[in-house]
Amino acid sequence: MNLPPAGTELAIEGLSAITLSTCDMRSAVRFYQALGFPLLHGGENEPFTSFATGASFLNLTVETHGPVNWWGRVIIYVSDVDAMYRKVLATGFPPAFPPRDAPWNERYFHVRDPDGHELSFARPLNPARDGATTSTV
Repeated sequence: MNLPPAGTELAIEGLSAITLSTCDMRSAVRFYQALGFPLLHGGENEPFTSFATGASFLNLTVETHGPVNWWGRVIIYVSDVDAMYRKVLATGFPPAFPPRDAPWNERYFHVRDPDGHELSFARPLNPARDGATTSTV
């Protein structure tokens, strides 16, 4: 194994993936595909599924020990928050509120997936201010 020399500055380079549990892979896969997430691995009948989210991945794994009781939010940048809002409405899963502009320099809205995981679809209002990058969903 190649280890960096002692005293080398450590840098966090990015988030590769997030993995969410599901009790119903079929419903979860259909939800994410309806929103336009490209399927990379797995599918409706598999215990593990992976979707592309720009340079990162959103993974699903079947939970066989009952529902997981936790709270968290996955924030996904999209090119057009209002267009994604309309796409989410078409899935039949009601967003928590319409898109809004936030003082932290984002336009966003929240929706829960079939397993109750909270997703926030967002876009920087002024990308140059935050040095944000674009990801495709």
